[in-house]
Amino acid sequence: VRQVGPESFELIMGERRWRASREAELERIPAIVRATDDEKLLLDALLENLHRAQLNPLEEAKAYEQLLTDFNCTHDQLADRIGRSRPQVSNTLRLLKLSPAVQKRVAAGVLSAGHARALLGVEDSEEQDRLALRIVAEGLSVRAVEEIVTLMGSHSKAAPRAKGPRTGTLVSPGLNRLATRLSDRFDTRVKVDMGQKKGKIIVEFADLGDLRRIMGTLAPDEESLLQEGLPETDEADGES
Repeated sequence: VRQVGPESFELIMGERRWRASREAELERIPAIVRATDDEKLLLDALLENLHRAQLNPLEEAKAYEQLLTDFNCTHDQLADRIGRSRPQVSNTLRLLKLSPAVQKRVAAGVLSAGHARALLGVEDSEEQDRLALRIVAEGLSVRAVEEIVTLMGSHSKAAPRAKGPRTGTLVSPGLNRLATRLSDRFDTRVKVDMGQKKGKIIVEFADLGDLRRIMGTLAPDEESLLQEGLPETDEADGES
């Protein structure tokens, strides 16, 4: 609670306990008195509702988005407040990039969050919708969807090269799962490509600040190398 007058207090969190105490006709209840401003009060109330409500993955993503917008906080700050990891928060927010039809299926519980994250690997919204229909009709597992998405990606990359000789690319469910885990670990898109004799791992970053964040996770001791010849502002885009 917070004190709003000489003998009056305003409830911040714990509405269910307060109602239970009234039903039990208790005259006194233990409480923590906290000094807080209106903005902090609203944030605490929203966070309590987020914890209390049984939200589906899409509702949770929209709630995160509202908190980020209303309070201008970072993914790290939000993750710290709700007791989740930054990749969990970021991966949940990514669900909002799905096509409207797929979002409806996630909201209805027809598709799981795992299926939805796998569908994010399909850039075309119509392809997303078609694959979502297959998931429902055939009862596909998340792993099966990941394998399908990998095959779709390899076919789309191979099409422009059809006229000339090319080296074969190994398509492996294991490599796809590795790329997914690395993407979750570094909170960015990671691609793992394997040819006949050699391969490569591509870690994408949005700007210099994002690159510093990834380096802080990948190789903290080498982060100082970024200061050599690079601008101070976060304006660079690219891949590592």
